Amino acid sequence: MKSVWRMLALFALAGMMAGCGGDKEDSEKGGNGMEVFEGGWEGSIEVPNQPLPIQVEFGEETSSLSIPSQGVSGMQISRLAFINPDISFEVEMQGQTISFDGTRNEEEINGTFTQAGKEFPFKLKKGIAEEKAADENIVEALAAGGKMKAVLEMPEGEGPFPAAVIIAGSGHKDHNGNSPAGGTNDSLKMLAEGLAAEGIASVRYDKRGIGMNTALGGSEADIRFGDFIADAAVWTEYLERDGRFSETAVIGHSEGALIGLAAAQQAEAGRYVSIAGAGRPIDEILLEQLKPQLSSDLLEETEAIISALKQGEEVEKVSPELQSIFRPSVQPYLASWMALDPQQEIRRLDVPAIIVAGTHDIQVPVADTEALQAAQPEAELLVIEGMNHVLKPAPADPQGNMAVYSDPDLPLAKGLIEGIAQFIKAEQ
Repeated sequence: MKSVWRMLALFALAGMMAGCGGDKEDSEKGGNGMEVFEGGWEGSIEVPNQPLPIQVEFGEETSSLSIPSQGVSGMQISRLAFINPDISFEVEMQGQTISFDGTRNEEEINGTFTQAGKEFPFKLKKGIAEEKAADENIVEALAAGGKMKAVLEMPEGEGPFPAAVIIAGSGHKDHNGNSPAGGTNDSLKMLAEGLAAEGIASVRYDKRGIGMNTALGGSEADIRFGDFIADAAVWTEYLERDGRFSETAVIGHSEGALIGLAAAQQAEAGRYVSIAGAGRPIDEILLEQLKPQLSSDLLEETEAIISALKQGEEVEKVSPELQSIFRPSVQPYLASWMALDPQQEIRRLDVPAIIVAGTHDIQVPVADTEALQAAQPEAELLVIEGMNHVLKPAPADPQGNMAVYSDPDLPLAKGLIEGIAQFIKAEQ
């Protein structure tokens, strides 16, 4: 069930913080070691089943807290105290004080977040996505709401090269396939670099509201699935206009596979690659994952809510136990997501396609991949033995499998790069 919360990016706590600024009332400069804290830090508050991604900027004069998932940027820290390696800071919001007390260990800060008597762990790592991308080849394109940034990965030699748009999966994913809540595995970074070694260029990007594209994030109630489709189409068209590239492919991972499927048709891409893409509508998957976890009353309510959302109707009254999934502000997004059926979408696809799955994927089973191919028999099928959901070799047991989600040193599963590269470079 944990994957459901991560997939839907449910961050209820952030809604309480939106719009809160507050003046810096007190900054305790006592102690020593400001230089080891100064700068940007990125991480999450570990609220059970719904980690809340945050960014913190520590400075000599001012310090601030940002919540990218809610478009909240630069909320001032009202009190800061540190004696290396310990640090504490507070933010004032709606008459309440929320506090963080942590200890630095090298490039990480781990500690306790407290609000209204409730405590949750938090963790931060030095650097934020925009800073980490400083040495990468950053390009820009005009998307809804302003300029959007992406990382362009170029092969060595002279083109024109085939090129691909790489689309991340669900949650607050950056251009490398990582998220503060879900761990660092660098799967999409490795995919882009592996394709470049095969002579294939690519662009990959932080989702809107995240990292380099934080400024494009709006309020949760305004987000629709179509926004992510439009972003993918923007980058597909960007590559198609660039004379350095020949044919353009769309590569989508997990939720990004459905986004890419729609974007490939919208932007008229030359090829389509689905990696770990679901073969059923999200409402069916959501109900399947929730059913074993709910009482009969809550299950009945869940079925009614899903039925309403499928018909485009919002539900005003939701039980407290279901607020984290079906709260009113997230319902429009869920309804827009439920409106798309992967099998129907792939039937309409009229360009070469390959559907990739891993036998050890504990989030999207191979059966989903087979369902997609059954809907589009002309698509190729590539099943990678032992590959898990983050594209790496992993054991079948859930605990060992999930440990791989936070291992950036483990290479991608054998056969993945080769199979995709062969498909993209094949003659039509």
